[in-house]
Amino acid sequence: MKTPKTMKQVQARKFGGPEVLEVVTTNTPAPGPGEVLIRVEAAAVNFSDVMRRRASPYPFPTTLPYVPGSEVAGTVEAVGKGVTAPAVGARVFAVVGADGSGGYAEFALAQAAQAIPIPDGLSADVACGLLVAGSTAVLLLTEAAKLQRGESIFVPAAAGGVGSLLVQLARHLGAGRVIAAASSAPKRDAVKALGADVVLDATNVTAAAVREATGGQGVDVWLEMEGGASLEQGVQALAPFGRAVVYGSASTAPRTLSQAAQDFLWASPSLGQSVIAFNLGLFFGLKPQAAGAAVGRLLEAIGSGAVTLRVGEVFPLARAADAHRALEGRRTMGKLVLRPGGAS
Repeated sequence: MKTPKTMKQVQARKFGGPEVLEVVTTNTPAPGPGEVLIRVEAAAVNFSDVMRRRASPYPFPTTLPYVPGSEVAGTVEAVGKGVTAPAVGARVFAVVGADGSGGYAEFALAQAAQAIPIPDGLSADVACGLLVAGSTAVLLLTEAAKLQRGESIFVPAAAGGVGSLLVQLARHLGAGRVIAAASSAPKRDAVKALGADVVLDATNVTAAAVREATGGQGVDVWLEMEGGASLEQGVQALAPFGRAVVYGSASTAPRTLSQAAQDFLWASPSLGQSVIAFNLGLFFGLKPQAAGAAVGRLLEAIGSGAVTLRVGEVFPLARAADAHRALEGRRTMGKLVLRPGGAS
C-alpha cells in the first residue's frame, strides 16, 4: 500500500478542556536517520495526555501546537537512513511524541531503537498500552516500591489501565494482601475478579480502612497518584518500614502532609517508613536498561497468562476529545485506545 502524502492527526493549538483537541489534515512525515514511520493501528490514551492538555504539572515542556499521545502500535511503513531493523512491514509498538508530534495520528515517527516487535497473538490494542501503563506498573512494584513476597499493598484507581495491571502484577509477584480502590460497584467487582483481596470505595479511602484491611498492622506499600490528602492517609496507613510511592497527581490538588503525619514519619524511635517519588520518563532516561527489562518482564507475564492488559473503550481518532472526557470523568475500566481506522 502506497504511503499517502497527507494524513489526519489530532492537534491541540491551546491548553484547556477536551474541546481543544481537533482533527486536522497535515503532511505525512518522512523518517529521518535512525527513525521509523509507523502506520498507527492503535494509540493509547493515558492520563498523562490529559494532564499535558490542561497544562497541569508535567515533567517536560510542551510547545503549541502539539499532537498528544505517547505510545502506539502498528506496522512499520518506512525507515530512515541507517535503520536495519525493524524492517518495513514489521508490527511494532513504540514510544512516540518526544518532539511534540505524538501518537494520535494515522502515522507516527519513532526511534528505530525504541520500536519493539509485537509478539504473535498480541493485538495492537493491547500492545499500545504496554510501554507507559505496563512499564509504570512493573517499575513501581519492582524498582520504586521494591515489593517483597508476602507484603501487603494498596493500589488506587485499580480499574484503570495502570491500576488493573498493578493488581495483577502484585499478585503475580507474591504480594500477601492486595487492597485496592475503585469508584463504583461495577469497577469494584471487576477489580475483585483481577485478584484483589479487599476493594474499597475510592471516594472514601482512609488510613483507618486500610489498616483494618490488614488486621491493624498497616500496609507495606501505599501507591499514591491522587494528590490532595491521599498522601496524608497513606503515610498514616504504613506498617513499620512501609513505603508510600508517589507516581501521579490526578486531582491536581496540592498534596498535604499534616504535622501529625510528619510526626508519624519522623517520630523517635523511627519505624523506618519512607516516601518515594517515581516518574516514568525520568526513569527511562536515567535507567534505560532497567526500563527495558521491565518491558521484557511484562511480556513474559502476559505470555504466561498471569497478567492481562484489559482494553476498555475504543474510540475512533475523531473522538479523541470524548476519550479524554471519559477518562477525566472516571467512567472507564481498562485501557482506553484510539484507532485511526475507526472503533470497530
